[in-house]
Amino acid sequence: MSASVSPAPLAIDAITDADVKKVVALWQRCGLTRPWNDPHADIAMARRRDNSTVLIGRDAGAIVATVMVGHDGHRGWVYYVAVDPDGRERGHGRAMMAAAEDWLRAAGISKLQLLVRRENAQANAFYQSLGFEESTSVMFQKWLDGRETTPSS
Repeated sequence: MSASVSPAPLAIDAITDADVKKVVALWQRCGLTRPWNDPHADIAMARRRDNSTVLIGRDAGAIVATVMVGHDGHRGWVYYVAVDPDGRERGHGRAMMAAAEDWLRAAGISKLQLLVRRENAQANAFYQSLGFEESTSVMFQKWLDGRETTPSS
């Protein structure tokens, strides 16, 4: 009987300037970007303060996973959870979510929330497998720059 070899764990750290283009390309490959949200601006905003960041996961030096994580002092939020489509089913998404949870715990945040489009059955199943429950809250939104609300924003 031969021993099975587990994949090496991801090296997870905060994004750097040199990573931004590759991260945006990963988000585009994963279908996470939307015309009304500039991913470069989203990354810059997340890096602007100490209550948010973008964590990246590297496998053999290549960026294969991300999570944007932040908090409002009370609740934590995650966005842009991405795993390279060619490297799925290897635990990278779980590793990134665990890193986001650890980052929030270190900041003293005890509740994590996230938004998932209703039609994204794969993402919904993933988060349920991690112990997330559908909230009974209703989300409202309003663009503060005068834009009309987009159907799936």
